[in-house]
Amino acid sequence: MTTLLLTKGDVRSLLTLDACIDAVEEAFAEHARGQSLGAGVLGHHLPGGGFHIKVAAGGEPPRFVAKINGNFADNDAAGLPRIQGLIVLCDARNGTPLAVMDSTLITAIRTAAATAVAARHFARADAGILTIAGCGLQSRLQVRAVSRVRLLREIFAHDTHRPRAEAFAREMAAELRIPVSVVDDLNAGTMRSDLVVTCTPSTTPILHGCDVQPGTFVAAVGADSEAKQEIDPGLLASAAVVPDLVDQAATIGDLHHAIEAGLMRRDQVRAELGAVCAGMAAGRMTEGEIVIFDSTGTALQDLAAATIVYEGALARGYGRRIDFLGESPAASNPERPLARINL
Repeated sequence: MTTLLLTKGDVRSLLTLDACIDAVEEAFAEHARGQSLGAGVLGHHLPGGGFHIKVAAGGEPPRFVAKINGNFADNDAAGLPRIQGLIVLCDARNGTPLAVMDSTLITAIRTAAATAVAARHFARADAGILTIAGCGLQSRLQVRAVSRVRLLREIFAHDTHRPRAEAFAREMAAELRIPVSVVDDLNAGTMRSDLVVTCTPSTTPILHGCDVQPGTFVAAVGADSEAKQEIDPGLLASAAVVPDLVDQAATIGDLHHAIEAGLMRRDQVRAELGAVCAGMAAGRMTEGEIVIFDSTGTALQDLAAATIVYEGALARGYGRRIDFLGESPAASNPERPLARINL
């Protein structure tokens, strides 16, 4: 049995944002209906960064996914991506490895897709002014994803490194053909916005109650480990909180800081996103409520995206087939060099 090896270029060709949004919404709904196994996460901290492993199983035919990602903030200085990793997709009926693929684009796209799904259910129908905090690669995908579900009219960009925000503003203004302005004070953007996305590596709150207008939808994307924090616990306690997964958000998301501060309990969340996608819980309930989507990132999303990539690769003949159980040519012929594949 051979396994498909798929590079970052393959993933880029096979995974579209629109397809991923629909697949992620269905994956959350299936989970709420009990049609997938609970997603798990394991984190391991190291000097300068760390690794996490996320797993999930579901779908038809049933498949299992395991993703291992390294996240090292100082990689920028070395010209390396902050986040690097691999996804292994297996047949959940017999354990056969179906594919090994680059995880970086999948992680970025499926994260943005979840924001779009949440915005579809919780942003006001007329919401169109967005503030983005953090202007790296993820910010561009976040804005594109939100633009798929709400008609954006204006964007405010904030980053601790102003040139990065300026580059973002130029690119997105040209792409979306709407005004995009840089704000040095995050509040100057959020108080004029009805959509806010935070996608930073912050370990202290950057968004407080005084920064958010009634009726705003907030996607808190950056906190995916217990050390990270973007949303002030007081703001969480005063808003309707919708996690991707309650257990995970209560452990590594912004929710866990509100619980730790004694301002919230786990049972005070509005609902998990999947319950809303499945029609088992309500979306936005009033025009004036603030809704916060606590996005910690789950392997349910990775499974949905990896399935699209794998099935597309089979249909279009992408990837390289590897027999991991067979003998390596290099083992029988020491003079033959191993092929190098850029992920």
